[in-house]
Amino acid sequence: MSLIKCDLLVIGAGSGGLSVAAGASQMGADVVLLEGHKMGGDCLNFGCVPSKALLASAKAAHGQTQAAAFGVADQVPQVDYAAAKAHVHNTIQTIAPMDSQERFEGFGVRVIREFGSFISPTEVKAGDQVIRARRVVIATGSAPLVPPVPGLETVPYETNETLFDLRERPEHLLIIGGGPIGMEMAQAHVRLGSRVTVIEGEKALGRDDPEAAAVVIDALRREGVEIVEGAMAAEISGAAGAIEVKVKDGRRFRGSHLLMAVGRKANTDRLNLEAGGIAPGRNGIKVDASLRTSNRRVYAIGDVAGGMQFTHVAGYHAGIIIRSALFGLPSKAQELHIPRATYTDPELAQVGLTEAEARAQHGHRLELARFDFHHNDRALAELKVTGFIKVMVVKGRPVGATIVGHQAGELISLWSLALANRLKMSQVAAMVAPYPSIGEINKRVAGAYFSPRLFDSQFVKRAVRFVQRWIP
Repeated sequence: MSLIKCDLLVIGAGSGGLSVAAGASQMGADVVLLEGHKMGGDCLNFGCVPSKALLASAKAAHGQTQAAAFGVADQVPQVDYAAAKAHVHNTIQTIAPMDSQERFEGFGVRVIREFGSFISPTEVKAGDQVIRARRVVIATGSAPLVPPVPGLETVPYETNETLFDLRERPEHLLIIGGGPIGMEMAQAHVRLGSRVTVIEGEKALGRDDPEAAAVVIDALRREGVEIVEGAMAAEISGAAGAIEVKVKDGRRFRGSHLLMAVGRKANTDRLNLEAGGIAPGRNGIKVDASLRTSNRRVYAIGDVAGGMQFTHVAGYHAGIIIRSALFGLPSKAQELHIPRATYTDPELAQVGLTEAEARAQHGHRLELARFDFHHNDRALAELKVTGFIKVMVVKGRPVGATIVGHQAGELISLWSLALANRLKMSQVAAMVAPYPSIGEINKRVAGAYFSPRLFDSQFVKRAVRFVQRWIP
C-alpha cells in the first residue's frame, strides 16, 4: 500500500470535481483526482448532454410535421431511432476530450481511476493507494433514485443511465415520474414516434409555478403524451415488451418499456463517511454555507451536498471552493440567483422565488410584472407565441422570475444576473435589446413594471403639462 501526499484531493470527476481540480492545479496546488467510473460524470455521459442531444433529434422530427404554417409542406418524419441515438453518442464523444484524463493530467493533476473511501479523517483509500491531503473535496454527484415498488425487481426498466444506450425505439414508453427528466424524455420519445404515458404520483412539474407548468403540460398533451397525475405506482409486473404498472387507485397502464424518473440520490455509499468524521445530511452530506462538512478539512459540492441538483450548481460550488480552500478567503454559497430550466418545448425556467413563495415571504409588498410571448414580434415571426414571463418585484428589485416559452432557458440568465447583483428593475429597463429578438421580452417585462407608474400617474401627467406649458 503506497502513500500519496497532496494539497487537495478531489473525489469525483464530474462537472464540479473537474472544475475544482483544473482550477486548483493551474493555480499551483498539488492535486489528486479520483474517478472510479467515467470521466465527465453524469452530466456528460447520462444526463444533460445526451438528453439535450436526443431532444434536438426529436425537435428536427417534429419540425417536419409543423412546416405548413411557414409555406412548406408538412412531412411524416422517417425516424431512425438508432441513428438518433448515434447522434447522442457522437455528441458525448465530441465533448469527452474536454473532460478526459489526458487533458487533466496536462494541467498537472494526478488522476487515479479508482473509487475513494475514507479510512480516517485525514486519509482516503483508492485501490492500493492511500491519499493524505490537506483538503478534500467530495464531488461524487448523484444517481437515479429507484423506489422499492413491489414487482419492479422482476421486470426490465430503464433509468437515465441506461436509456441512451437503447437502440430500438420503444413502442409504448411508460415513464414513472413527471419531473423535468420524465417530461423531457416523454416529449423526445413521442416526437420520435413512440406512444408515451407519464405516471406521476402527485402533480407533473410540481416544483414549478403551477401556471407555467400548465403551459408545458398542455403542450405535451397536444402532442400526444398521456399524462396521468395523482397516480402513485403500487405494483409493477410483466416482462420485456409487456410491462404493466398498477397505481394505488386500481388503474393499470400497459406499455413495452419502463423508464424510472422519480428523482436522484446522492452517491455516498462507497465513501465510508463515518470513518472520515463526516456527518450525512437528509439528501446527501451535511454542509455549512461554505460547503464544509463536519470534518473541517473536507468539503462537499454539487449534488452530493444535498441542495439543488444541477450541473451549473456544481460549477458554481467549484468557484466557492477555489476561493475558500486555496486562498483561505471567506466564501459562502447562495441559492437565490441559481436558475433552473426544463428543456421541453416550450421551455420552462425559474430563478429566485416563485409567485407563491414570494407572496408567502413578502405579502402585500410584492408586485408582479408580466409580459406575454404573443406580444413579441420575433416570436410572432417564428410562430413561438405560447408562453409568458412574470417577474416578482419587491421595492423595485426582482426577487424571482418565471419564464415559460421559446428559449426560456436562455432568457432566465439575465434575471440570475439581476438577483446576483441586486439590480433594480430600472436597470433592466435601461437595457437595449436588438430588434427583433426573443431577448426583448426581458426588457418589455421591465417596461410593463413601470407602465402604470408612468401612464396611470396623475402626477406624471401634471408634470408633463407643466413642462409643455411653461418650459420653453
